[in-house]
Amino acid sequence: MKCTACKKEALIKLPRHNSTLCQECFQKFIQKQTLLAIKRYHMFAKDEPVLLAVSGGKDSMSLWQILHLLGDQVHAIHIDLGIGDFSRNSRLVAEEFARNQNWPLTVIDVKMETGYNIPETLKLTHRPACSACGLVKRYLLNRYALANHFPVVATGHNLDDEAANLLGNILRWREDYLAHQSPILPSFHAKLAKKVKPFYTLTDDEIRTYAQFSDLPFCDEICPLSQRAKSLDYKKALALLEKQSPGTKHYFWLTFLEINERIFQSHRPAVPFLECTRCGMPTTQERCAFCNIFYPIEQKENL
Repeated sequence: MKCTACKKEALIKLPRHNSTLCQECFQKFIQKQTLLAIKRYHMFAKDEPVLLAVSGGKDSMSLWQILHLLGDQVHAIHIDLGIGDFSRNSRLVAEEFARNQNWPLTVIDVKMETGYNIPETLKLTHRPACSACGLVKRYLLNRYALANHFPVVATGHNLDDEAANLLGNILRWREDYLAHQSPILPSFHAKLAKKVKPFYTLTDDEIRTYAQFSDLPFCDEICPLSQRAKSLDYKKALALLEKQSPGTKHYFWLTFLEINERIFQSHRPAVPFLECTRCGMPTTQERCAFCNIFYPIEQKENL
């Protein structure tokens, strides 16, 4: 089996691209696809500081390395969720890698910031685990970006993540969610950083192989609180379709992006943003969801 690009011995097949690549060409392919994604959506410029959310998993660790190789100004941030060994191991991976590479990394401990770790937070809200965790992470990321003048926050969400999210939104026909699903979420308020996903064209397996070929450390554990997440079921369904017809996930997600503007543009109402009466962060209500969880009204009145 020969490499499609250089004719050396190939180590990996890419069925959706009808190609086989050697290790070196595969690594270059992943890096090139990341760069093309950044340029295609004008995610950020070379001189623009980027705050990268690093979980310690294969996706964010790979993106961390690639952005440095591309010469981008990257500052990583890890949020310690306080979910037992899973969080301890994830944090250790990020901290050791940053120390070995001498790359900047900020760690935010959810319990130190709020008084509760994520398992404890779930007792304060009726939200599903992933919903509550996502809300906390988004708030802390955006608050840090605002305080430290980062106009862009990047995450390691890949094609599998986005395709599964898309399938879930279609099955429930969440038109507002579909209208805003994109590799880039522009800033709609002076206190909101732009959100970008440079890995949106790359699959879970491709990124895993890249991390292994590049000898990158990563935490390969699954969050114990996500076991019942519907997104895992959607990923399994798409994986079955992908096995039968390679390229299905690619076509499903990227074709959606092509027609998104035309089909869902009318479902993008201009939502007026207010500022939370407690913390001052952008919200569509009087008080933001974060403050409603950790600082309910009865506590606010005693401040």
